[in-house]
Amino acid sequence: MPVRGQVSRRAFLKGLGLGGAIVRVGLPALAWAKESVAESRFLLWFNGNGIPERYWIPAQTGPGYELTPCLAPLGPFRNDIHVITGLDNPAARLPGPGNDHHRSMSALVSGTSYTGRGCGGPSIDQVIAAKLGGDSRFRSLQVGVCQESHGESIQRNLSWAAYDRALPPEVIPHNLFDRLFGSKDQGWVNRKHSILDAVRDSAADLKSNLGAEDRRRLDEHLTSVREMERAVASLPPHYGKAQEPEPGGDMADYPRIAKLQTDLLVHALASHQTRVASYMLTKCQSLVRFPWLGYTALRHHDYTHTRADGPEGQRILRDICRWHVEEFAYLLARLKSVPEGDGTLLDHCCVLFLHEHAEANAHKNNGLAAIVAGHAGGLKTGLHSEMTGTMADLYLTVAGEVMKTRVDTFPTADRKLAGIV
Repeated sequence: MPVRGQVSRRAFLKGLGLGGAIVRVGLPALAWAKESVAESRFLLWFNGNGIPERYWIPAQTGPGYELTPCLAPLGPFRNDIHVITGLDNPAARLPGPGNDHHRSMSALVSGTSYTGRGCGGPSIDQVIAAKLGGDSRFRSLQVGVCQESHGESIQRNLSWAAYDRALPPEVIPHNLFDRLFGSKDQGWVNRKHSILDAVRDSAADLKSNLGAEDRRRLDEHLTSVREMERAVASLPPHYGKAQEPEPGGDMADYPRIAKLQTDLLVHALASHQTRVASYMLTKCQSLVRFPWLGYTALRHHDYTHTRADGPEGQRILRDICRWHVEEFAYLLARLKSVPEGDGTLLDHCCVLFLHEHAEANAHKNNGLAAIVAGHAGGLKTGLHSEMTGTMADLYLTVAGEVMKTRVDTFPTADRKLAGIV
């Protein structure tokens, strides 16, 4: 029996439940459970259409590099990130079906050629999930933001279980919330009462066995759940289903949905529902417009080609990519705000931020830029490094040296990279 100030590991892992996990609120990292919660998590984070290199890639290497206009939102997290440039994606240049985006996306996540329908093998997140995901409620989670159905499977999906086997991201916040909290009660499904009503007694019983610090953490956790619940319930009705928008009818509050999906993802990681996830901010060859930035004349992919050569077009791409980085910075802020063990959730995460191209207009597949964030496995942070090797070399390093899995091979990987750990 647990003594006052402690709860059993079984209760910790199961969280607050009712009726055989009909409702699952999960638990945050409690102070007493430092050893049981210091497990590493892996997150693959993506936005489409590449970058404007002059505004994205730092001119200096090492710890003294200057943040570029696109990377400026990461200033508060300078010591939590490692900017890596110069990596190659050779499988993207192999002859085969599809356009440059199709081939680049398949090669980026799996190191394999585009099949004409999808990836030629499992994506790196699924390779890691096969090693780490078995002890979690969800072997992995796939989260997205863009509700448009444009494009083929390779453009709409970031995670792949195997050859041509896509794992679609959940783009509807209502569905993601219900999946994480496991509610089958129709009163909640119809948004007529709070999911917390179902676990009120369980929460009170748990709090009676916790110390003051853990009671505070539990209260903060339940409050955050209620805030997410309200945010989901306040969305316009048409956000409850995926549909192609009418011409000019792009989702004007895309950033609101992006942040809500990020909040839900961070909750899943913090409450140990999964150790591996992917997050797709925009799709490959993204056709998003940006009314919140004032750019509605064209879609993102069009801007990368028809305006890319002129100074005005480069400034537009700068602003678009800076918004992508702002959303990534929001993720890091949320991860860093969650206490866990002797540090924060970010201390136990490895996050990879990727694009399918380097310079977007040229569809470049060499000189790719990536960001590695977090401190799992002793990651080196606080610097910009130009490296030679492939994206797959980076994955092999992360899988083996950071996530401590026995992944010895990955397509197009020749060696592990020095300077990551």
